[in-house]
Order: sequence, then C-alpha cells, then structure tokens
Amino acid sequence: MTDKQTIGWIGLGKMGLPIATRLAAAGHDIAGFDRDQQRIAEASEGGVKPAATLSDAAGRDIVFTSLPDDKVLAAVALSGGLFDAMRKGATLVETSTVSPTISAEVARAAAQRGVAYLRAPVSGNAAIAHTGNLTCFVSGPRTAFDAFLPIAQDFTRAQKYLGEAEEARFAKLAVNLMIAVSAAMMGESIVLARKGNLAWQDILDVLTNSAVGSPMVHYKAKSLETRDFASTFSCRQMAKDLDLIIGAGHAAEMAMPLATLTRETYGALIGRGDGEADFISTVRLAEWLAGLGEPELDRNEGRLG
Repeated sequence: MTDKQTIGWIGLGKMGLPIATRLAAAGHDIAGFDRDQQRIAEASEGGVKPAATLSDAAGRDIVFTSLPDDKVLAAVALSGGLFDAMRKGATLVETSTVSPTISAEVARAAAQRGVAYLRAPVSGNAAIAHTGNLTCFVSGPRTAFDAFLPIAQDFTRAQKYLGEAEEARFAKLAVNLMIAVSAAMMGESIVLARKGNLAWQDILDVLTNSAVGSPMVHYKAKSLETRDFASTFSCRQMAKDLDLIIGAGHAAEMAMPLATLTRETYGALIGRGDGEADFISTVRLAEWLAGLGEPELDRNEGRLG
C-alpha cells in the first residue's frame, strides 16, 4: 500500500474524525463521509476531502468504516449499498467494536463482491485518537494486512495480526471485558478503602503502586485524583460492549458470570442517569451503594474533608 492509494472513510464520529484527520495530515488522499454534515465540515477543516455521498467515499482503493454498533454496520454494509460502490479488488477495513456474528456476515458479502475484508478494531479512546497512540487488532487476508500495515502505522502505535477470520473481534471483546471488570473492581476497592478511613489520594497511590497497578489503573487514578468523570468512553458504550461480550460468550457455549454481573453494574449506572459519564463512574455507584457521599478533597493534600 503506497500513499498513491486513495482512502475513503465512512463514519466521522468520536473515533473516526480524529483518525481520518490524522491520516490526512500524514499526506494520504482521503475522502470522508458521514450523515452529519457538521462532521464532514470538521473533517474538511482537518484536510479530509468531503464526500457528497457514501458511494463517493466507498469508490476508493481502501475504505474504512468507523460505526457505532452492529445495527449501523449492517445498515451500511449489508443494505446501504457499500459493496455496490466498492471496486473489485479494493479493501474494506472495519474499525468498530461489533459482534463476531455481524462481522462474519460482512465477510461473506465482501467475498461475494471480490473485496478484501480486514477486521481491525482499534483499542484506545477518542482522547488519544489524534495522537497516534491507538492499537489495533487485525484479522482477514494476510496479503491485505501486509498492504494495510503502512497506513495502520500512521494512526496506531501497535498492530497485531491474529488470523484469517473473526479473531480480531474476539480479541477486542476480550480486552474490553478486562477493562469493564477492572473498573467495577476498582470502584469497590476505592470505596472499601474509604470505609477504612484512608485518604482519597492515599488509596489511589496504593492502587497505582501495588501489584494491581496496570496501565488502566494508572490512567484512571489520574482522572480520579480530581474526580473527573468526563467521558473518554461512556457507561452506555461499555454496556453495549458487554452485551456483545456476553452474546459472543453464549454463542461459544461458555458461562459469562463476571461479564453478566458487570453488565448489571453498568445498567445501574445508566438507570441512575450516568449513561454518558465515563465508565470509571463505577466508583460513584459503589459509593452510593455504600451510603457514602462524594468526598470533599483538599486540593493540596488530596485528603477527605
């Protein structure tokens, strides 16, 4: 894949917009389409050529989709004319978090049209998408992956090829399951410490400097220092992914007790009005269940008031 290959981008949302503009900044010839004209205008300001229709974006050499869920992917790829507009021999790179089931349906449709299909879900969030620090898991034809890799390196820091079929979908769901369960555990751990009269900053220091101090714990502890629950990935999005995870597990004939329990945690957060808050709002739910209010922080000491 060279820079002479033209790129079409469909879906200029929270993830699609910063990735598309990053590719434009890297010198790629990229045209973007979204149903929201404001998003197209924002992408244009970032160097992405406006595509008047989905077909205009889909008629390019390599076509990316960045879509919110299974339903939208089906509407675009299976009934929305995507493959009718794509060239035979072109490549479709699907970056969303969707189920292995719908992905397999898209794979069959792509094969019928002579389109190479790469499942390439990205891991990271909208806050870092513009920095190139996302990672991606990829499955599909190996030759298509090898051609796609130089472009992937322009918007991700790491790329992992996993196989010919839906392996990348399962990898992304496995990662998100770990993140969701970790967030639920982190909420209960912090509240247990609060019940034991630990200072707010002290428990965050304990978690980040102990055996459980994973990159996610470090990242979220930084936000929790000031109790910043502005969404990088919302509770509602996490609930959607947990539904995909549980569905994939049940289809594979395995029990999903932790995933199911964690899904109920996010259901409770949505019910309490925190659907659009960050997924680490599990801390607030745990506080509420424990009868605790929000702590007042001493901004100098980070201790409970």
